[in-house]
Amino acid sequence: MGAVANAKANPGTLFKACHSLARGTRSFLPLPILPLDCSSLSLMSLIVQKFGGTSVADVEKIQAAARKAIRAQRQGHQVVMVVSAMGKNTDALLGLAGEICDHPPAREMDMLLSTGEQVSVALVAMAIHSLGAKAVSLTGGQIGMKTDNSFSKARIQSISTERIEGLLSDGNIVVAAGFQGIDDDLNITTLGRGGSDTTAVALAAVLGADACEIYTDVDGVYTTDPRLLPEARRVDVISYDEMLELASLGAGVMHSRSIEFAKKFGVPIHVRSSFSDTEGTMIVAEAESQTQPVSGAAMTPDEARVTVIGVPDVPGKSQQVFSAIAACKIAVDMVVQNVGKKGRANISFTVPSGELEATLAAVESVMETVGADSITHDNQVSKVSVVGSNMATQTSVASRMFRALANAGVNIHMITTSEIKISTLVPKSQAAVALRAVHEAFDLHQRPQDAQSWSEIKKDRDKADVDTLVSRLRDDALEALTLTGISITEKQARVTLHGVPDEPGIAADMFETIGAAGIFIDMIVQGYDGDGGSTSVSFTVDEPALQASLEVAQTILQKHGMRDVQGGKEIAKVTVSGIGLRSHTHVATMLFQQLAEDAINVEMINTSELQVNAVIDAKRAVDAVEDLKRAFADSLL
Repeated sequence: MGAVANAKANPGTLFKACHSLARGTRSFLPLPILPLDCSSLSLMSLIVQKFGGTSVADVEKIQAAARKAIRAQRQGHQVVMVVSAMGKNTDALLGLAGEICDHPPAREMDMLLSTGEQVSVALVAMAIHSLGAKAVSLTGGQIGMKTDNSFSKARIQSISTERIEGLLSDGNIVVAAGFQGIDDDLNITTLGRGGSDTTAVALAAVLGADACEIYTDVDGVYTTDPRLLPEARRVDVISYDEMLELASLGAGVMHSRSIEFAKKFGVPIHVRSSFSDTEGTMIVAEAESQTQPVSGAAMTPDEARVTVIGVPDVPGKSQQVFSAIAACKIAVDMVVQNVGKKGRANISFTVPSGELEATLAAVESVMETVGADSITHDNQVSKVSVVGSNMATQTSVASRMFRALANAGVNIHMITTSEIKISTLVPKSQAAVALRAVHEAFDLHQRPQDAQSWSEIKKDRDKADVDTLVSRLRDDALEALTLTGISITEKQARVTLHGVPDEPGIAADMFETIGAAGIFIDMIVQGYDGDGGSTSVSFTVDEPALQASLEVAQTILQKHGMRDVQGGKEIAKVTVSGIGLRSHTHVATMLFQQLAEDAINVEMINTSELQVNAVIDAKRAVDAVEDLKRAFADSLL
């Protein structure tokens, strides 16, 4: 404690002493250790503030951002600012590159685009100086942000902290360039979409910041996009898991990679307006309500659906399809594999519409190897989803959503579910109507009666007891995949209805009928039959409920003129859970590859931001899980 005692007269020295005691001297990220409470020694808290492009779009806004940082410093905080390129700057640079050549090298694009942030940080630092405070601007390389060499989509490997801590100790506001880093060869790299958010939360994690404030052109996280639905409500608190799902669904306030960091390290994120002092939204481990089944709705407008028809229903075929797509670093979203019939199955999935051409090329390259019959696609579809951490404990959430869509005359092309999300693929022309329908159906414009504010949650939250999911981390794996578990749900059964008419209201009627029979459903998948435009719908139930489920399914079949019903038991659901499943495109590929090596066939698949689920033969489930744990040993906590 001598270093601390000798530093009492100098807050900067005290800051370094306490942080050394709390985390140990390092050049790169060690094991995460919770901050030491040095409040009795007058240690200043540390805040990371991120300002997006619209928040520094002109001189006036740059000065406003500078004033916010100075005010925080004068309130007793040490401040690190993370700044994006000025609004429209990146678009201008992209335009210039396009005038030079049609396909510029990725390395040179990163070199070009990184200049936008360098302009911003220098101007912000100048503004701080002009207002009488001290500031130093730093590029990604100067803050010690080390990445891999995946240009335009680089992942953070490690961050050095000594330079930032030294500058903070000397009373500076550190203005760091978002979106960029350097690789082992000192090439400038960029982090891709949402890169400044990712930079900010990563810095908050390694510096042990008390909070990461995200300043943007909206004043928080809303139940849906307020530009699409003016009645959308700003929420006070939203959980990491809910925000991860909403971010992956297109909620533009935050990018999913930044939420992954926050969840790993327990970093509270405060989303606030750059232009007002509204309280905003806290993104933390806890949810706003303990009873409301749905906390938000989202619409992803530009999706494309791809269906591989007639895939031989034998082990390894899914792995071949998704390996080809993963090799192109294309993130697949909704994945539906129908139960095989006559030795063939159909695999449907969605990708961003801008990636459709590359996806089709990747799949076509392995069609002969896979032995599939054909490929169909549709780029005039959108995804509408609802998310809620309490969904798993409440019945009839799916049927309530499907009924809302039916009443609005919206047709459902595909369905996937997870513990906290239900996603539907609908015609693009009906997407806005669909979003409004589900938002109204779950009363998302109204504050839940048991809603908790951040101040109420914080009272019950002892900082020393806040869990972070990472208990070990390699020096070179800051943004590595982190799996929290590989598990089995045993004694499952499934029911499949073939020849489901592709028209509004069918899904609603099906699941209302099933719910009225008191049958609790786990997974739901709907995909294309590849037969006259009809679909097939499969769902899983506990094995004792199979007979009752088949009886209800027969009633539904007769009512709607469906083709047939299949049932199966002695199946199990294997679940891989973790952080970064969607952004690490190899996860599903590795799962399918391991199952193929074990000669285990996959009957059903569904995916989410937090889980990948595969339904397989129950007799092989234990072997599958043990082998998957070995395959993912480096990523598994």
